[in-house]
Amino acid sequence: MKNLQDNPKILKTKYVPTAEFYSQIIDSLQDYSIFTLDNEFKINSWNSGSSTIFGYGTDEVIGEPFDIIFTEEDIKSGIPEREIEKALKEGRATDNRWHIAKDRSLFYAYGLVFPLIGSEGEMLGYVKILRDLTERKKSEDAIKKYVRDLEDLNNHKESVLAILSHDLRSPLAAIIGTAKYLKEDFHNMKPDDVQEMLDLLYKSSTDELEMLDYLVEWARIKYASDVFSPIKIKLPEYINKVFETLNKSASINAINLHHEIEEDTSVFADGKMLISIIQNIVSNAIKHTEKGGTISITAKSKDDKIIIQVKDTGVGMSKEIMKNLFTPQMKTLIEARKENKGAGIGLLLVKGFLEKNGGEIWVESIEGKGSSFYFTLPIEKPSDKTGNLDEVMFDESN
Repeated sequence: MKNLQDNPKILKTKYVPTAEFYSQIIDSLQDYSIFTLDNEFKINSWNSGSSTIFGYGTDEVIGEPFDIIFTEEDIKSGIPEREIEKALKEGRATDNRWHIAKDRSLFYAYGLVFPLIGSEGEMLGYVKILRDLTERKKSEDAIKKYVRDLEDLNNHKESVLAILSHDLRSPLAAIIGTAKYLKEDFHNMKPDDVQEMLDLLYKSSTDELEMLDYLVEWARIKYASDVFSPIKIKLPEYINKVFETLNKSASINAINLHHEIEEDTSVFADGKMLISIIQNIVSNAIKHTEKGGTISITAKSKDDKIIIQVKDTGVGMSKEIMKNLFTPQMKTLIEARKENKGAGIGLLLVKGFLEKNGGEIWVESIEGKGSSFYFTLPIEKPSDKTGNLDEVMFDESN
């Protein structure tokens, strides 16, 4: 066979890739969104991978502004502009963040943008490359959540043991001691003394049962996630239910309970947990409010959450108590109860329920002038956008 190199026609034939050839390669990269922008930051090319990832056809996005792929939150924060500024300054800009598709669903992507310079140094526009890393992000977040849950479970175990050891065991020992005294000296005691000790036994027993109920509910947060059923519910209805339950204990001390929340105010939460949250906070306020005082509940919306305030005219709290009020350390709980007549495990329960429902809690207080407990709840069902924005690079092994 004649050597091909001896053929002068073949020697003279040299294939030079065309722009169409490169375009076909780019268009074949289905795992990547690759598109370009003009100098006005409008999309002027769109590969098939972009259509797959974002859901927009080419004719739907050509001429559209660059920020069509960003979430409203990022647009308000000026993220698209900062990407371009960084690309111009440093030659490229990389970022990991959540983007929004045509159907308004969110996906997590690694992004790269860099200026597109012509052969004579003129500015032609920009190139944007994205890779959908949602599944990887979910896996990483799941691992991080698993680690956090293990740490939380270990802390929870220690807290439960401490509660069983101190909060339940000590009062129970006092109940047993009082009952033993009554048993042995009942016939030698005056009726008034017997009545006093029976009253003490009753109060100690009911306090013990209340604390045990708190502990069971707290454990339910950790171990019974299957019973968590958040729905959109009317906030005033649940506040009224709590007021009906606690009205008797409030009226004994002439404490006025009222709320100033509009009827159509709604939150997205588990109903049973919401009842427990409100009841614990209001019940706690009743204990710490003197006769003739007032407990009021108000609410206001901020962004996608409702902020609820439970304000009392009670005894208030020290800064030290406020600092450690929602921590599970037993020393703190004991000190809190000594200074604040029972605050402790009930508020841990509240904190756990709120976190489960995507909310948070904090307190403001002045000794002698009362306290305000604030907590938040989502207005609508939260999106699946979770985790932090740790950088994830392209997977070169794929």
